[in-house]
Formats: sequence, structure tokens, C-alpha cells
Amino acid sequence: MKITKKIKGYAVVKPEDTTKLVPAAEAPESAPSVPMAEVIQMHEKVERPETLIGATYKIKSPLFEHSLYVTINDIVLNQGTEYELRRPFEIFINSKNMEHFQWIVALTRIMSAVFRKGGDVTFLVEELRAVFDPRGGYFKAGGVYMPSIVAELGAVIEQHLKMIGLLHDPELDEHQKKLIAEKRAAYDARSKKNAEPGLTVEGAGNGGFNVSIAGAGAEPAAKGSTEASAFPPGATMCHKCNTSAVIIMDGCATCLNCGYSKCG
Repeated sequence: MKITKKIKGYAVVKPEDTTKLVPAAEAPESAPSVPMAEVIQMHEKVERPETLIGATYKIKSPLFEHSLYVTINDIVLNQGTEYELRRPFEIFINSKNMEHFQWIVALTRIMSAVFRKGGDVTFLVEELRAVFDPRGGYFKAGGVYMPSIVAELGAVIEQHLKMIGLLHDPELDEHQKKLIAEKRAAYDARSKKNAEPGLTVEGAGNGGFNVSIAGAGAEPAAKGSTEASAFPPGATMCHKCNTSAVIIMDGCATCLNCGYSKCG
């Protein structure tokens, strides 16, 4: 802008006052104000709706005569918006076994109260899975070791929190995936070679040779022994993921489930 007149004074105009300098006929129409929706987070004052969604999980333990049925119901917050959240709201455990009725009811009420309190409730998983039974634990189907029935309850809660997106499995990096694939292939190849019938010649200590025929009179493996687990039947338990998936290859113990290795 070119100023052709002498400046006699000046004043600082605020941004909100700039509309006053524009004639009313030329002033643009203001856009209608859009009300901002309030994002609701989980807290203890959130009222229970009439209907909740959830899932029921079955726990079959050799420590109990009857199975446990764990039901976890979730509440959906900010439904239909981009801030929609699904959070656990309550938990119930039902069973015909009334021996442990008192602590089961107490545990479910405490966990339901923690769910309704809001915040990070994923700490319950670690706390429950760290409980050990002094009488000893047991193995689930697939070779997963459970130190107690409470620990398996923590595993059920972990499974549910993963389903609704509160927890995520840590992904293995490319080096771990490659190591697991190589160890699994080498172990399977060695097992297959040892299972093939043929002659095995070994050097004896006195300079002679011991000749044995492998597979000719060997008894077949028990049916379903390799089908009970996705890992080799000779695998041992991993102390990191509590799964029978550790094999020994070249003097190094490696877990085929989580990739843990004593060799680093």
C-alpha cells in the first residue's frame, strides 16, 4: 500500500478488530459454529448401560474337578465417533465347584472395581500371572505351563485385552524370525534323517565297528504325540514364555515360540 498523505497518528489494531475496518456489505459471512463433542474416558462415575458386549472363556484345570467359565463384559465409549473405545467393565466367574467360591467372588468384585476405575488396567495381567501355587502348576494343551489357576485367569484377561486392542503382542524383528526359521528347519531335517530306516555305522572304542539297523524293528511313535503341540516333541519349557518350544541345536538352546536364546 502506498501512502500519499502525511501520517498524523497511528494505532495498533488487534486481529479480532480487523472486521471493523471492512464495510458490512463486504464482510464475509461467519461460518456456523460446530459444537465439539465431549470425549468420554472411562471413570468410576460412568453408569452401566442396559446392554454390554463381552465374551466367555473356559478354563479347564487339573486342579479343579469342574471347569471355570470367565465372562468379561465391555462398555463402548463414544460410540459412532472417531474416539470410540471399548473398555472392560465387569467380570464374572462361574463354576459348579463351590470349594473356592469365596475368593472367586472377592477377586471378581475387586477386578470389576479396577475396570470401572479407568486408567491403565493392563497391570492386572502381570500381577495375576505372577501368582504361583505352592502345590505346583500344570501344563495346558500345547505345552504352555501355568504356575497356578490364578495365573491362567491372568492369561484369559490378557487374551481379552488383546482382542479389544488394549494389549498388543510384541513383534519379533527380522533377525529373530530368521533365527527361528533356521533352527526349526535344521531341527526338522535332523529329526527326519534320524527317523529314516537304514544302516548306522559307529566307530567302536577297540578299533572295530558297531553296525545297527535303524527303523527296521522300531516301534511306531504314539499316535497324536506330535499333534498335541505345534513344536517338536522333544522340546523343553522356555522360562520366558512358559511354552515347551526350546530345542538344542549346535549346543545352543533356542525357543521356537518367542525366539529367546541363551546364545544371545
